[in-house]
Amino acid sequence: MNDLGEHLRVLEERLFEQQVRNSRPALEALLSPEFREIGASGTLYTYDTIIAALLQEPADGIKRRLTDFETRLLAPSLALVTYRAVRDIPAEPSVHSLRSSLWRQEPDGQWRMVFHQGTLAA
Repeated sequence: MNDLGEHLRVLEERLFEQQVRNSRPALEALLSPEFREIGASGTLYTYDTIIAALLQEPADGIKRRLTDFETRLLAPSLALVTYRAVRDIPAEPSVHSLRSSLWRQEPDGQWRMVFHQGTLAA
């Protein structure tokens, strides 16, 4: 489980990287076509809408980091990860959130995210 937890943490952190967020092939390698996200605003994003949104995201110096990362294996090929995220925006207060993701090992052996939710935190 420790190796899987470290692997999924690396995958989550890749999604924080601007060059990954602005690359369709990189996003397609990390997100399942069945992907859904419930954003902090309550908006439901699908695979197509989140990829389109991320590809349009400007490179604006935002730094993202995570802490308190935990992994729980729910089934042999399904894992839940939870963590706290901090988004540091230049000249603005940091934004804190609680995050959860479901990762599934696909038939090709790759782990891809199928669900994500973020909730703003104090």
